[in-house]
Amino acid sequence: MSALTLNVAVNLTSQAISAGRAVSAAPLTIAVLDAGGHLLSLQREDGASLLRPQIAIGKAWGAIALGKGSRLLALDAQQRPAFIAALNSLGQGSVVPAPGGVLIRDQDGKVLGAVGISGDLSDVDEQCAISAIEALGLRADAGVSA
Repeated sequence: MSALTLNVAVNLTSQAISAGRAVSAAPLTIAVLDAGGHLLSLQREDGASLLRPQIAIGKAWGAIALGKGSRLLALDAQQRPAFIAALNSLGQGSVVPAPGGVLIRDQDGKVLGAVGISGDLSDVDEQCAISAIEALGLRADAGVSA
């Protein structure tokens, strides 16, 4: 696979919702972005709160923008807050440095896009993203194991 298609993106969101229901997660919102950071799919479960779409997109966008899972961005935010503040200024506030943004890689390691999830604890969001990506035979790159 050389690029994410709409069909794959929709399947990723469906798999993420299934993973969330399997662990009784709070209502999730799932965003799938392509390698250029463009939104391909966004699904918000019934009961998900108001800002969840923006948070999910921000987790995925940050992963794409810096080429690493948003868990690593969370560590950067703790260790280098001025860098994350500058990054958010450059990105017009689009980066959410919390686990739940996971890069999607093909079998050769090429970044195809990212899944961002928001709704439950960040660790649960991240695990649902990983489960969805792996369910489709792709490689999930969260940066650091949950």
